[in-house]
Amino acid sequence: MYESVTEIRVRYGETDQMGYLYYGNYALYYEVGRAEAIRQLGFTYRELEELGIFMPVIDLHAQYLRPALYDDLITVKTILKELPESSRIQFHSELYNEQKQLLNKGVTTLVFYDPKEKKKVNMHPELRKRLEPYFQK
Repeated sequence: MYESVTEIRVRYGETDQMGYLYYGNYALYYEVGRAEAIRQLGFTYRELEELGIFMPVIDLHAQYLRPALYDDLITVKTILKELPESSRIQFHSELYNEQKQLLNKGVTTLVFYDPKEKKKVNMHPELRKRLEPYFQK
């Protein structure tokens, strides 16, 4: 299993009139977590795109448990529970406030996609190489 942690402070422009993080922005926080998870492996989304691999989202589930508030420092935990064996990859996200209360959790499914060939492909070998050590028993 691979886990990554990053922090995001809730900005005023991301909140609704009640000072709560607007529900649509949780998906953006998931994306920040995914990008940082890959970056912490020493790889980036940009490098994947330069290699001809894009990762569009094909499914997103979110569960809202408590609100994130303006100026809260949110911990975004991004988890890969399994090493992908096909063109799909699932990122599990958990958002916590500074009191370590679970605020939100979600699952985002993406596919590895070759835009030139217009087809799904398997994970790029370099990304697989960096993830494999986390899944060895």
